[in-house]
Amino acid sequence: MSYAFNRSALCISAAMLALTIAIPGLIDVAQAANGTIKLGVVAPMSGANSRYGAYAMHGAQLAINEINEAGGIGGKKLQIDSGDSQCAPVEGVSATQRLINEDQVKYIIGDICSSVTLAMEPVVEDARVLLLNAASSNPDITYKAGVGGFKWTYRNYPTDETRAAMVVKYAAEQRNLHKFAVLAADSDYGRGAVAFSKKYLPENGSSIVSEDYFKEGEVDFHSVLSKIKASGAQAILVYSPTDSSAIVGQQMIEMGLAGKLPLVGAGDFSVPSNLAAAPAAMEGSIEATAWLPSYEGADNEAFVKRYEAANGGEEPNTHAYQFWETTHLLAQAMINAKSTEGDAVRAALSAIKYSSPMGTIVFDDHNQARRPMILVEVKDGKPVIKGTVVGDIKYPAK
Repeated sequence: MSYAFNRSALCISAAMLALTIAIPGLIDVAQAANGTIKLGVVAPMSGANSRYGAYAMHGAQLAINEINEAGGIGGKKLQIDSGDSQCAPVEGVSATQRLINEDQVKYIIGDICSSVTLAMEPVVEDARVLLLNAASSNPDITYKAGVGGFKWTYRNYPTDETRAAMVVKYAAEQRNLHKFAVLAADSDYGRGAVAFSKKYLPENGSSIVSEDYFKEGEVDFHSVLSKIKASGAQAILVYSPTDSSAIVGQQMIEMGLAGKLPLVGAGDFSVPSNLAAAPAAMEGSIEATAWLPSYEGADNEAFVKRYEAANGGEEPNTHAYQFWETTHLLAQAMINAKSTEGDAVRAALSAIKYSSPMGTIVFDDHNQARRPMILVEVKDGKPVIKGTVVGDIKYPAK
């Protein structure tokens, strides 16, 4: 793919360059003069979720390398300036403000954690800096974006509303599962996903029979699993980080629940690490995901190979893919705009039809990407793709 557009050379005097320190409107001119375009990436680089931030950075850096090797944007190289959110709103806002005020970025990709992204939205709006979210799923992010108010926030990731509608419908219609016990992360992500599951459960004649949430880093689920065992649930509705799903699965095996209560929702049930850690518990699980390394298609296979070659054989996860794709998406918006000026790139992003390994990406009037999700069921220890669905979001009445 080509990343070049014709543009006359920008020449500025030393005095004019000095003005860019004080005048934000000249930031992109200064970057162009230096031959670079700065791109901020906000993700958890430390703390309990740092491994997901590492995947995100690896994916974004791979995309940057590919774009630069292809000629950059109008001959100018992209450069990553990173910010560590620690998956905490206060830290995420601090990192965002530093990227804007000190590093003078005009574009930010991030965060993985919904609570951080929600806190970032008003910051980038005030600064007129484009935030392109790559991996936060709380629906409130785009309820508040675009015509919802925050014009400078976009999201290239499916929402938990779409996910919830898909999985509970499939569980009811294809597996006759109607009674759910909730076991979800006590976060904006987990609670938001459950709230939207409740919205769609009645449409399928389903209900929740017990509801529990766990804190980040929690490792003992025996008591809550005992409660679930006695609840009459037919399945466990899980929204959790990858590592937590593995621990829950292992303790389900210990308590004789594996194979009796399938996991439904989103917890990376089908990733190799969880299939290896708790195979009996993951068997029969149902989830909707934005991406899988096994998703068929030459473009996706090529991405996986390039990522593994660039990262010592490490298999990419969803965060790696999403930050890679989103970086390419932003680059294409710059190309379409024939400019690196914020308003022009934002307009180009709103109008974009971007062809990705997952399909064509377009944005609705809430700046939410309309893109497919993959429905996956684990059978005989392997993820089986049951289909892809593009869901329309039912936005609240204005």
